[in-house]
Amino acid sequence: MYKFVVLFFISFSLSAQIRGVVNDSISGEPIPFVNIWVENETIGTTSEADGTFFLEASKGKNIVVSVLGYERKILKGSEISVVHLKPMAYDLKEVVILNKKQTKKVEIGDVENAIFQSFDNGPKIEAKFFPYQSSYSKTKFIKEVTIFTDSRIDNTTIKLHFYSVDENGFPGEELLNKDYIVTLKKGVIKHRFNISQFDLVFPEKGMFVAYEKLLIESNKTGIKYQPYVLYNYVERDFFYTYAYGKWSKQLGNNSEKISINEPSINLILSN
Repeated sequence: MYKFVVLFFISFSLSAQIRGVVNDSISGEPIPFVNIWVENETIGTTSEADGTFFLEASKGKNIVVSVLGYERKILKGSEISVVHLKPMAYDLKEVVILNKKQTKKVEIGDVENAIFQSFDNGPKIEAKFFPYQSSYSKTKFIKEVTIFTDSRIDNTTIKLHFYSVDENGFPGEELLNKDYIVTLKKGVIKHRFNISQFDLVFPEKGMFVAYEKLLIESNKTGIKYQPYVLYNYVERDFFYTYAYGKWSKQLGNNSEKISINEPSINLILSN
């Protein structure tokens, strides 16, 4: 009887697999690093560089397919083989020529007496909030973003996200209209990435910067995915996590601050 139960479980697991590929509906080209997850569940994956993906889930479930720059789709697992995503049209904003001198720099987001920890998180997005201060008017351009990681292998990749603040204080619209994917070196390193080419101005309502772990084969070591992002243990009024289609806000009790692990991400502002 015991052997029968084990064999049945294995057979069921093997049948609950969804494989497919995500393509651009116009060009037909594969779309890499697409978020694919079971709706309202903590099961997800990321498409590979060639657009292919594998998801351990029942074909009767609703599967959400989403990536920046394309319309999101929700499909039954049984309908997934080749997923065609339609590119989104963006309204072009008025071009404003801004005078960037870059003679001053200030780093924001540092934590006093930082104690760094790492966690095997994913697939989800974790955000760090940067409130606006009046002094930023003198260094309003976002020149660089830094992220502290511990990677056991070389050339791992993650996505970085930059969000405005919506009317409810949650992460709102993305400030970039395409994915920003960075490559990380092996070891415990504070990586610095120059993003001055995007001409981002620090919003007066504040902003969120987040990272997204990519569950792809080139990031995999054994059953784990690299890199490990380092966290600071801090006290905050709130904390946001995006998982499986929605943002969740954590709050303390009775307006008290909460102790959380916050991703070690900083910004460098310039004039």
